[in-house]
Amino acid sequence: MELTSVPARREVTPLELFFDLVYVFAIGQLSHQLLAHPTWTGAAQTLVLYLAVYAAWAYTTWAVTLVPAEDPRTRRMLLAVMFAGLFMNAAIPRAFGDAGWLFVATFLLIHLGRTVWLLTVGLDPVNQEHFRRVLVWFVAPAPLWVTGAAVDGGARPAWWAAAILVELVGTWAAHPLPGRRLDSREVTFAGGHLLERGRLFVIIAFGETVMTTGTALTTAPYQPMTLLTSSVALTGTVALFWLFFSHSERVVRHYQRTEDPMRAGRSGVISLMASVAGLIAVAVADERVIAHPTEHAGITTNLLLFGGPALYIGAQTWHGATLFDDLLWSRLLALSALVIGCAVTTTAPAYLAAVIAAAIVVSLAMFEERRPAGDARARPIPSGPQVADGNT
Repeated sequence: MELTSVPARREVTPLELFFDLVYVFAIGQLSHQLLAHPTWTGAAQTLVLYLAVYAAWAYTTWAVTLVPAEDPRTRRMLLAVMFAGLFMNAAIPRAFGDAGWLFVATFLLIHLGRTVWLLTVGLDPVNQEHFRRVLVWFVAPAPLWVTGAAVDGGARPAWWAAAILVELVGTWAAHPLPGRRLDSREVTFAGGHLLERGRLFVIIAFGETVMTTGTALTTAPYQPMTLLTSSVALTGTVALFWLFFSHSERVVRHYQRTEDPMRAGRSGVISLMASVAGLIAVAVADERVIAHPTEHAGITTNLLLFGGPALYIGAQTWHGATLFDDLLWSRLLALSALVIGCAVTTTAPAYLAAVIAAAIVVSLAMFEERRPAGDARARPIPSGPQVADGNT
């Protein structure tokens, strides 16, 4: 049976929400990994693991935009990925120790198995060609993943970083192969469904941020400083939530009307990847500030406090510029303020740095709430060439 058409938007099924529960667990594991290793090395290791986990979720979600979750074959695939994903995510804390093989084996099983599965379900010729190329790009870094699992923990991050870099290049370039060109406008899939799944994934990340704040609050002494830092953390989280969802209907309308849903979808997947990484950093920063509010913030806490929101806001600013060819000056000013705030508060108490970071985000949210949804108030930026699948 060939899948010849895909509706623009479908309801998210209970099975898809059930599938996401594995990634609630994953984001918690990643946050705790970074919290336990707040160094440059620890951050790099957490980033590599996060990108692998995100790829497993994102490409599986993309697959379900092509073959609906109501299809019995898709249900079986989702449950299989969920089963393997649970073991992959459980291996995160010890992935650079004795669980390296478990992490790699389950990751490759998900990544390669799901792509092979897609090639057997009767996709239309354009998507069939696309996923043949995707499979080539997934097989190429597999030796790097396996080599990384085989070496000791000291060399493992470098091998896995090289593997994930290949993955990122493939995603960014739309998996090109020499002499094989595919216009992204020819690829049909449920772009609206992908958008809705992305929005739900962001809520998962916000849930972890709120959970981290709540857990830190329950373990800290109930003193005025604890109540202050917890309130600041929650206020900043609410403002970030508002920035994402308050004007999101504009993005929804674009996905419904665009002639090139694949281009919008790829931009959205990349933006979401950076946004969720920013929220993980925010969660870790909030926990550190609540636990040690009067200590000097220092460069580590400040990079998390200010860098997390900057990554989150910057990714969405880029996504908006990609979709609408406009650039919001309010967001550029907020990003500049976050950079300055990070630089000037390293010797300040952590609670003060947190207050300043939250104030910048809240101010941006309040400003954008007063801006009508259709009013970009932006400086136009030049449109890039039409993104093609593998070429521009």
